[in-house]
Amino acid sequence: MTLDFALDSLDGLAVGDALGAQFFVPGTSFDELRAGRPPAPPWEWTDDTEMACSVVTELRARGEIDRDALAAAFAERCEPYRGYGAGSVVVLHRIRDGVPWAVAAGEAFDGRGSWGNGAAMRVAPLGAYFAGEPDRAAAQGALSAEVTHRHPEAIAGAMAVAVAASHAAASRGKDCPATELLQVVEPYLIDGGTAAGVRRAQTLLGRSVAEAAYELGNGAQVSAQDTVPFTLWTAATFLNDFPAAITACVEAGGDADTTAAIVGGIVAAHTGLPGIPEQWRTAREPLPDWVEHRPATPHTRPWTPADGGPERRK
Repeated sequence: MTLDFALDSLDGLAVGDALGAQFFVPGTSFDELRAGRPPAPPWEWTDDTEMACSVVTELRARGEIDRDALAAAFAERCEPYRGYGAGSVVVLHRIRDGVPWAVAAGEAFDGRGSWGNGAAMRVAPLGAYFAGEPDRAAAQGALSAEVTHRHPEAIAGAMAVAVAASHAAASRGKDCPATELLQVVEPYLIDGGTAAGVRRAQTLLGRSVAEAAYELGNGAQVSAQDTVPFTLWTAATFLNDFPAAITACVEAGGDADTTAAIVGGIVAAHTGLPGIPEQWRTAREPLPDWVEHRPATPHTRPWTPADGGPERRK
């Protein structure tokens, strides 16, 4: 269990989330990003980062996931303007009102539970925390998912991302071929759409970002099935190149803040903090005061809640 790896992953997740979110703002140019000119700061992060910060804080306090405590933390810290989906807001408000998390999450979507990508978007730092312990990463990732997402697809997606981040962190400083990262996840896949997509991703290594997104999805449906396969393909393809990995998520379109959050968390678990451009870290809105982190140099104009958050579909 390595808190430093989790904090590196959290930084990568938050930078990816915040940069990806800028591309919901009219006038932001992918061509400029590709040319090395990212959007002007500050970059506000979304619910992806807020929930990931709660996951890291709970791991730091307990060393594992306590579902009751994590559900309470999610509910207490939920700021809807961060881009939470309507379903998530309902679940978290019910938990805040005293409804047990298992009831609130289980009743969502007519009792099927959510298969959204929200459980996967926040879990990479957990996987990095359990570096080299894929069994624990998978089990703890499932526990972290269940408090808001009860559908098997969402839980499967969270487990896959957690295992990928665990292996990425464990292989820091070592060569990790793209095929290896995806093969490590294979034993933890639960049959369904997400698993089928991850297996399909293995056959697309070496293809273009556009082709991978076309075949695997880009998060536009905001489901685990439509998000996790592409993010694992991207992380595997660009595991040693954080800027290229995040740029690929933006190029793919769709739910770019969430795909970039997942990919950023996995890749930063492998590269460590030096892999994240300092310009990008300083452009990102500072993380909350309540989570332990290594602050970047603040950008020139402090962010305030009055700035609002990105428009979101989740």
